[in-house]
Amino acid sequence: MIGRRHGRTAKKEDAELDITSFMNLMIVLVPVLLMMMVFSRITVVELRLPGIEVLSADDPVEDQRLEILVSDDSLNIFFPQGYLVKTIAKIPAVDEDGEPLVSTGAEPELQHDFTGLQDTLKLVKQTLLAKDVDKKDIILMLPDTTDYQTIISLIDSTRSYKAVVATSVVDAELFPEVSLAEAPARYELKSAGGAQ
Repeated sequence: MIGRRHGRTAKKEDAELDITSFMNLMIVLVPVLLMMMVFSRITVVELRLPGIEVLSADDPVEDQRLEILVSDDSLNIFFPQGYLVKTIAKIPAVDEDGEPLVSTGAEPELQHDFTGLQDTLKLVKQTLLAKDVDKKDIILMLPDTTDYQTIISLIDSTRSYKAVVATSVVDAELFPEVSLAEAPARYELKSAGGAQ
């Protein structure tokens, strides 16, 4: 009887764990997963070039052009085309601490007032919504010398603004359909414009 028990245990061999196929899978899977990771967020903004058609005063409000003429010293908002709504002058530039940035001279550096631009566009949007007009397009008229960061800041300022809704900060829509155009050498103002 004792011999038989010994014989049964002798027949059992220790089972080995073969993980070669699992390691091969991991060697292939880890680089593939790393390649699929998103390391940076890229935002794509679709821009439309404005048409060359000239709108008449008989066109409905939603067809009138809302334009921002960028100059070296100000931002000029026109709505409808040719009627000046407001001129927003440049303001002194500040650093992260709120201290004015000073250029090589004694005068502080100036930058466009994007907050003032957003405030004016909010009023335009509210006025249009009060008339049941949901206008979404805007034209930025830029001189050739406009730097890249100014263009991006203008697009961001005209598309949306931060608003608090039910204790959450959200992006509220202004004019998300942005078109770019070259600033004309001379802009024709119409006689009965809005207040400056």
